[in-house]
Amino acid sequence: MAKRGNRDSKTYTKRDFPIEKIRRFLEPGPIVLVSSAYKGETDIMTMGWHMVMEFSPSLIGCLISNGNHSFELIKKSGECVFNIPEYHMIDTVIGIGNCHGGEIDKFEKFGLIPQKAHKVSAPLIKECYAHFECKLEDATMISKYNFFIFEVVKAQAATSPKYPKTVHYRGDGVFMISGENKSYRKQFKPEML
Repeated sequence: MAKRGNRDSKTYTKRDFPIEKIRRFLEPGPIVLVSSAYKGETDIMTMGWHMVMEFSPSLIGCLISNGNHSFELIKKSGECVFNIPEYHMIDTVIGIGNCHGGEIDKFEKFGLIPQKAHKVSAPLIKECYAHFECKLEDATMISKYNFFIFEVVKAQAATSPKYPKTVHYRGDGVFMISGENKSYRKQFKPEML
């Protein structure tokens, strides 16, 4: 009789799961702080709903609620910066997500230092590990889905640590903290890296 499964197989007992909470399993990307600017006004929003859509040109898709103050700034300017915070900034990440940019200056409230970007008018956040300057590439899904597609036009990342300790939102106030990194590079075909 042939053996079923493989050495990596594991069985699980399952039960129905609320459809509206599936993001706990599908949002593996790190939380980003999205900075924006338009006509002298700036904002920062905490975001977990983003995805890489293409490597070259580098495209990022994301959902920005039209109730968010950043929505109009980004829609009108066509630009923003995805700033990658590390775990030590978790209180700031949550605080930014808990307040509205139309009411306060988030840079001032959270003691963050805005820096001039190279290719967009939105500011970089100095305290973040990496910055991805973005220009709106495709606006066709904004009015129906609040979905923006950006092209990354400039990227910067700290030289150390090699793997930053990022935070990933699991829903319901729970975050996953990035942890151990293991290389399986030798198992990949070179063209698949």
